Amino acid sequence: MDAKIEHEEKHVRVEDNILVRGLGRYAADAPLPDQAHAFFVRSPHAFAKILSVDVEPALKARGVIGVLTAKDMEGVGNLGRHPPVPGRGGRNLVLPHRPALAGERGMHIGEPVAMVVAETFAAAQDAGEFVTVEYEELTPVTDAREALREGAPQIWPQAPGNLAVDWAGPNPDADGNAKKIDEIFASAKHVARITSFNQRMVGNCMEPRGATASYDAATDSYLMRACSQGAGAMREGVMAIMNLPKERIRIITEDVGGAFGIKTGPYPENIALLVGAKKFGRPIHWMSTRSEVFLTDNQARDIYSETELALDEKGKFLALRIRNVGNLGAYVGPVGANISTANFARCLPGMYDIKYMDVSAKCAFTNTIPTAPYRGAGRPEASYVLERVVDEAARITRIDPVKLRKRNMIKKSQMPYKTAVGTTYDSGDFEPILDQALELADYEGFKKRKRETQKRGKYRGFGICCLLEHSGGAPTESAKLSFPGDGTLLLTLNVQNTGQGHATVFPRVIAQTLGIPASKIPHRNGDSSNELPGYASVGSRSAMTVGHSLVKAMDTILEKGKPIAATMLETGEADIVYRTGNFEVVGTDRRVTLFEVATRAADMKKRGEIAEDLDTKTTTETPLAYPNGVHTAEVEIDPDTGRMSIVQYTAVDDCGRALDHMIVQGQLHGSVAAGLGQVLMENVVYDEGNGQLVTGSFMDYAMPRADDIPPMRDALYDVPATTNPLGVKGVGEAGTTAAISAVMNAIADAIPNGAADHMEMPATAQRVWEACQKAEA
Repeated sequence: MDAKIEHEEKHVRVEDNILVRGLGRYAADAPLPDQAHAFFVRSPHAFAKILSVDVEPALKARGVIGVLTAKDMEGVGNLGRHPPVPGRGGRNLVLPHRPALAGERGMHIGEPVAMVVAETFAAAQDAGEFVTVEYEELTPVTDAREALREGAPQIWPQAPGNLAVDWAGPNPDADGNAKKIDEIFASAKHVARITSFNQRMVGNCMEPRGATASYDAATDSYLMRACSQGAGAMREGVMAIMNLPKERIRIITEDVGGAFGIKTGPYPENIALLVGAKKFGRPIHWMSTRSEVFLTDNQARDIYSETELALDEKGKFLALRIRNVGNLGAYVGPVGANISTANFARCLPGMYDIKYMDVSAKCAFTNTIPTAPYRGAGRPEASYVLERVVDEAARITRIDPVKLRKRNMIKKSQMPYKTAVGTTYDSGDFEPILDQALELADYEGFKKRKRETQKRGKYRGFGICCLLEHSGGAPTESAKLSFPGDGTLLLTLNVQNTGQGHATVFPRVIAQTLGIPASKIPHRNGDSSNELPGYASVGSRSAMTVGHSLVKAMDTILEKGKPIAATMLETGEADIVYRTGNFEVVGTDRRVTLFEVATRAADMKKRGEIAEDLDTKTTTETPLAYPNGVHTAEVEIDPDTGRMSIVQYTAVDDCGRALDHMIVQGQLHGSVAAGLGQVLMENVVYDEGNGQLVTGSFMDYAMPRADDIPPMRDALYDVPATTNPLGVKGVGEAGTTAAISAVMNAIADAIPNGAADHMEMPATAQRVWEACQKAEA
């Protein structure tokens, strides 16, 4: 790519021009002719039998087109879909039937029971008041540990004791491994122990969920415009639930106002809209309200962990043992059971050389909204318990936390490193990252800053998190490069741009390789009819997997173009080289452009002279990569009020090769903000007695604002991955993974006398004040 092109296109996000002017096309921005509107009648109870549903009065209301209930959902299958999760004794994950509209029982607050369709949303909402549902309330249970106790209300008959799965861990010889680790703990000089709770959270995207469904009777096919993380993944879910061939369902996704894991697969509302569109012969549109976000979107975290770390007399880590209890909610959410099991375990042993690990989990059903992936999906939870127990180990051994970490870090010379959970770290250089983070944070000057803070009657603390996570997950992904004949190279992808900058990054990757301007490479995504195999934009996978497919596609294009260019230039194929957008004859100034060769290839294909033109679709398989880094937080606390300020935050991250430093930095800052939301304020609370959602609005559920985000110093320490040709590792979840333990470790360091060593998140002013009072007592 020549210097002029690179200069013109550097640091410009092509998405911004449209989005900042309000010209995006979100789920509510493309109304269809004759479009009707939907309103959902939802269960007001956390657990109840549905005795009857009377819709007749609603049908008589002005503007009402019709009302759907469970009896209209004939042929609709189970919305609860999940890969198999093996359990002890051959008892695998229990997968109860999740209906599109509840007919027999309401299993959680906000579950949809009926869908009212009317000419306007206001009319549908008004008519919803006339739908009468008779319930018989049952006793709910909302806490996973309570659900597993003897005598707890039984939620599903096929899951005795509310146990969805008892996962023994990733080790095939779980029992033998556990016995060996028991022996290590019994003889260890030191054992650090913590219990911790990753509280439940709501995703709260800027754009709530929404969709418009329509049905074409002539072709017996459906179309749905929906905000999703991948039209292909959404279609796969709909196909399975409604038993449809792919030719009969098309999903379109345009701009998406945030997703973070919660917009991957179909929800009950999506299926009801499709059924309604066929039944009533009208397109039907629905957009979630913010209240419905709290009541219906998949929620996150809600994992209780007991963690133990065995050390020898010198502070060497000998063994790690973790017992998780994960709250699945009333149904099994999309890959929800993977979060406290496989996703969690694959992050271990972090940066540390721990030869023996015993990780297991029990997943429980409760009468709460289902849990599913949200920014991190097991990674923050694993990093949190590991880094908290490492700090606890530093306290009980009286070894400096930095020295203890360095003493146990995996060395660069040990790469590739096979872990005790069966994964292999392909690359990494951990100790220099820790050193760089400490230097950036001026760790040497911390003691002086602490003394100055004490003179003002306040506390100051410094916290470290050495994070390591896995990125990728679903290895299959595709890309298509095509020449429409107008002097452009069209890039079509399966993965969905939900704010990551795909339209900026991927064309530049192509431009830099092929030597053509990125402005000549338009980007398209969000249409399942493109038929590109792959999965959604989840798990920090897009750059790695798409990058792999792009490299393969570009190699294929040049390979196909070379003999055609040789023919055009009347020379042998061996004399052709490709450079900066041109096929050239070696040692001469004779050349033809890539676009000229593409046009000739298209003409030759039309005449039947060749089987393929330069249009290329590729599918690749990309193994996991392991992003890592060190984040530090420095906090100042007023013991009289509990008010805490994060006065400095530092991050040094290894995300492999950074394809665009500005976008990488934005992803890191955004993910840190998400982590700070959890550690400081976000917390879903259900009433223990009746299962009502106490934190059902922003009046009760706090979200971070600009003034909650501290000054940040950040840098990259890139060690290219070896699992994909671009050397990329994921970056979108690293900050969330690191921030919670960095801040909580800083709080524990700040408040004296161990008063905050085991404080739980969120670190509200009340909790911090209580810890300060305990310390001073």
